[in-house]
Amino acid sequence: MEKAYVLGVDIGGQTAKCGIVNARGEVLAQSILVSNTHTEAASFVNALASTLKKLMSDAGLEGQVGGIGVGAPNGNYYTGEIKDAPNVTWARSKDVPFAKMLSEAMDGMPVALTNDANAAAVGEMTYGAAKGIKDFIMITLGTGVGSGIVIGGNVLYGHDGFAGELGHTCAVRGGRTCGCGKQGCLEAYCSAIGVARTAVEWLEQHPEESSLLRLRENITSKDVFEAAKAGDKAAKEIFDFTGNLLGRSFADFIAFSAPEAIVLFGGLARAKEFLYEPIVKSMNENVLAIWKDKVKVLFSSLSESDAAILGASALAWNL
Repeated sequence: MEKAYVLGVDIGGQTAKCGIVNARGEVLAQSILVSNTHTEAASFVNALASTLKKLMSDAGLEGQVGGIGVGAPNGNYYTGEIKDAPNVTWARSKDVPFAKMLSEAMDGMPVALTNDANAAAVGEMTYGAAKGIKDFIMITLGTGVGSGIVIGGNVLYGHDGFAGELGHTCAVRGGRTCGCGKQGCLEAYCSAIGVARTAVEWLEQHPEESSLLRLRENITSKDVFEAAKAGDKAAKEIFDFTGNLLGRSFADFIAFSAPEAIVLFGGLARAKEFLYEPIVKSMNENVLAIWKDKVKVLFSSLSESDAAILGASALAWNL
């Protein structure tokens, strides 16, 4: 029987977003599973399988779903493994045969896996801001910094399935220690966690400056965003710093694949009103003259959950 529906799963450092998708690319039903409370892969996989089965049952679609597509940090499209994902509690310093485990927990339903940012890129290319664009780079700004590189309409996987870890290129020589163990990674500065770390450092370095952020005990990137919206000078400077680093790194990325656009997606991308100008300014100041003012910086036009769910689900149609 031809598949009428597939499942898409987007696994992040904090949550896993799940959805049932039809052949027209419509997300018919969604559910969210908290993922960072699990320390073992088996525990998470069992909880995810229960969530997916309930999602299908509640939608009245049991027996009509043909496969599952999953986007996850350090997900390998070739092997179906999640390999040493530093921001995922149950996959940190481990190689998890995730596709195999989930298929078994789902009674043999076929499962395809890819990197979460690659999944978001496919979703954006098919349904969102990158529709009609064949050469672009997707940057996901969440718990970490992910990237999906699309060249000629195809996702770049490389010979081993791990191509496109741009969040772990060096943005600051000898800088902060990243969750991956390296120093100065873009992720250590421009992820949601990185922005919070910048805020703490800024407050320590400017004790004489007043800021709404001093009212927060455990600062988050959301706190910085809300303070910036309220006109807080410190919060705006933090986003200027973040945008400047992103722009400098984007200039390097452009030299690699000459994209038509760089598309930003994820929770931190909601701060586009404070990030866009410093990103574009810094990018064009640091890029080779042949690309100056040629590469567009776009923000995802899909809801935060839909892009990754749709992109992941696209893998399942070919199972």
